[in-house]
This record gives sequence, C-alpha cells and structure tokens, in this order.
Amino acid sequence: PPVVLRKVLENPAWYTAYTPYQPEISQGRLEALLNFQTAVSDLTALPVAGASLLDEGTAAAEAMTLMRRSVRGRPDAVLLVDADVFPQTLAVVRTRALPLGLPVVVAPLHDVDSPEALRAAAGDRDVFGVLVQYPGAGGQVHDWARLAEVAHEHGALVTAAADLLALTLLRPPGEWGADVAVGTSQRFGVPMGYGGPHAGYLAVRHGLERSMPGRLVGLSVDADGAPAHRLALQTREQHIRREKATSNICTAQVLLAVIASMYAVWHGPSGLAAIARRVHEYAGALAAGLAAGGVQVLTSTPFDTVSVRVPGRAHEIQAACGRAGVNIWRIDSDTVSISCDETTTEDDLRAVWGAFGVPAGSLTDRTE
Repeated sequence: PPVVLRKVLENPAWYTAYTPYQPEISQGRLEALLNFQTAVSDLTALPVAGASLLDEGTAAAEAMTLMRRSVRGRPDAVLLVDADVFPQTLAVVRTRALPLGLPVVVAPLHDVDSPEALRAAAGDRDVFGVLVQYPGAGGQVHDWARLAEVAHEHGALVTAAADLLALTLLRPPGEWGADVAVGTSQRFGVPMGYGGPHAGYLAVRHGLERSMPGRLVGLSVDADGAPAHRLALQTREQHIRREKATSNICTAQVLLAVIASMYAVWHGPSGLAAIARRVHEYAGALAAGLAAGGVQVLTSTPFDTVSVRVPGRAHEIQAACGRAGVNIWRIDSDTVSISCDETTTEDDLRAVWGAFGVPAGSLTDRTE
C-alpha cells in the first residue's frame, strides 16, 4: 500500500531499523514489532511469537534446534522431514544439522497414523522432531492433526512451516497440534527482492518460550507506571554467555517485519482473508482449466499452487510459459508447478493455458 511504502520503506527513520536495544528511545519500533508478533500469533494460534528471524529456511533450522533442546534424552533421535517441504528450507536445515551431528531423514508423512509408522518412516529410529510444510511445496493442503497426535505419543515435537496468507483461511497450526510454526512474512506487502531474504517468523506453544531464538518484545511499565515496550527475552550470544545462547545465527529482518505488520493493519483480518480467497480462486480456476484440457493435475486440494504431470514435456512447458512472461517451477522432467498470488490476473491464467496448449478456461471454472 502507498502509505506503507512512503511512510515506512522510504522513511529514513525506519529503513535503517535493527532490533532496538535502547527501549527508552525506541518505543515506536518496539510497538511495531509487538504488532508483528501479535499478527503472527493470531494467524498461527500459537501464543508466543518472536520479533522476526532472517527468513523461512533459517526459522526452520532454528525450530529444529529448539525441538532438539526441548526433547530430553534420546541422543540418537532424528529430525523427520516431510518430503513436501520446500527444497530451499530443507537445504538450510541440513546445512545447520551437519555440524551439530543431528540426523535428518526425509520421507512422505501424510499417511503416518501410528507411532510405529513414525519410527518406520525414520528408518526404525527415535524421532525428536517433525517438520511439515503447510500447504506443501507441491500445493497440497494436508490435514496434519493425526501426525501431530502420533508424534506427541512418540514424545516428539512438531513444527509447521506455514504460509501466513493461507492461514487466514486454513485451520491454524496451533489448533491441529503443532508445537512450533515457522515461515516467511514476504506475502504481507514485501517485494520478492530477487529471492529474499524476507522477515521470517517463529511462534511456539506455552512451555517452549525459554528455548526460543532471537528476541521477544513485551509490554511492561516504566518507573512512573506508564506502559513501556521493551525486549522481554534476549537469548542470543551477545546478551549471555555464548555456550548458553539458544542461537548464534538468529539475525532479524526488522524493517521487513515492520512492513509486514503495517500491511496486516492496513488490510485488517477481513481484507487479508479476501486477498487469500482471490488467490485460492485463481489457483482453482487454473487447475480446472488445465484438467478440462486433459492435463493431469496432481494437487487435489490447493491453496495457491497446483502441480501437474506432463510426461517428458516439463522443460518444453516451462520454456513456453517463459516466452509468455510467466515463471513456473520445473520439479523434474515430468512435473511442473504453478503458483498464483494477489498480482495474478486472468491474462496470466490464459498465458499458462496457452503454453500448455489447452483451451482457455475462465474464472467461473473454480474449485472450492
């Protein structure tokens, strides 16, 4: 929104912002970050959220170490990652896990319905944490409630890497049993920036607050009894002994977190939900048009992304979409995925349909 662009992004008082360490002169920034925390907490249904991290991949890696610290014993337990987690997130998790000696196992988890099945997916090993994507990288929205129950029966914790815009419509992770939620706030008014980074978020259930990385803004009172914002939790290495720190790599993205929070305020809950419904309807129309043209659509319950099977033609389809001015993701030689967002138009959908060589559908061809 123009007011956020002009008053925040282009305002020198904001655009050099880092996490404020002098609360007496930083009340405005602290209030904006508290607003970011509140928006994340509301959308994830988890009661405590931090004042931003570097990006989604870093947040997922921080969630891995948080879960490892919080699950006592089981020295040889593994992190179990669903196969539909974003590849860039998995890459960061694996990179962070390697020097820590934390085993990472990737397996499809949507059919796991018992502790025995969970152990089997982990290669017959104990599990300290589970990481799932919500919605998945391929676009599918899974119900992870049963997996969360199974993980808790096993004594493991569950992290959901969740899309904040999707959470305006979907059941939030805190309601279906996730202990931690992570993700990016890029979709809340932040340009893509050639891939980022964008302000990451991390939220936890009660009982895990002391193991959170980064910083937590809270509301207290000053010497005169007036409301005062301050950093309520600082658990990184420059504040306490390095060996006691919850993280040594928990850089914040304060400016982008502030922009995301102001974007949420500008639109409000109903405005954000309206944006999400429009995105979902365009994805549904895209899928319906491709299916009507004989293309095999693999994503049965999408939010904004559909994956389709085009045997041997993925490179050809990707090139055709590129010539039409649309970027799509080539998963492998037989599969591509296409995502919609709030900037998607019907002309974009027609360009994609044309690249696939199918008759143009319309926005009346929707899936719910």
